[in-house]
Amino acid sequence: MKNSDVVNKASLEMEARFKGESTGHDWGHMYRVWKLAKHIAEKEKADLFVVELAALLHDIADWKFNKGDEDAGPKAAREWLEKEGVDKKVTEHVCEIIKDLSFKGVGIKTPMKTIEGLVVQDADRLEAIGAIGIARAFATGAKFGEVMHSPEIEVPKYSSAEEYKQAIGTAGRTTINHFYEKLLFLKDRMNTATGKKLAQRRHKFMEAYLKEFFAEWEGKV
Repeated sequence: MKNSDVVNKASLEMEARFKGESTGHDWGHMYRVWKLAKHIAEKEKADLFVVELAALLHDIADWKFNKGDEDAGPKAAREWLEKEGVDKKVTEHVCEIIKDLSFKGVGIKTPMKTIEGLVVQDADRLEAIGAIGIARAFATGAKFGEVMHSPEIEVPKYSSAEEYKQAIGTAGRTTINHFYEKLLFLKDRMNTATGKKLAQRRHKFMEAYLKEFFAEWEGKV
């Protein structure tokens, strides 16, 4: 099977599985990460086949929706890739990217081992900021029962990736605090020159949004 056929099959599979998902980790998210990753890969001269597959499959089994199991994603991706007869080296590379991709807390480093990993991580992080990122944050927050905002609830601080992971979906969290525990830091966590450039405008949009949110929260006219 040609590389383009495998990529097309992966896109159709993910669309069929996740088109109706409502937390912002849906087919639309995967599609946009795929498109962003392709753009960055072309600029950064990364292996397009690996990048496309990792982008399309990166949320095939997100740990946040699989009881915190960080191996769920790589395992599901491997099963799909092996079923489609994808080269073993490519499969290993894609699964490694998916395993190391996620944000795990402000002070926790999540280095990628290859340019392909750096590209897909940037694309995924770009999807977490800007207008779409804001919408996704509130959709996910609603899924986990978070209130939009509560001035009495301080921004949490996490000392480890495990502590950050265990906090997701627990009581006493707000979606606005998520901006200050993750989203506003992503601009400076971009890996590639292309990713850093694309992040600037989205970051400024989030800052403007938060300024307006807090004004409206206080009933200012």
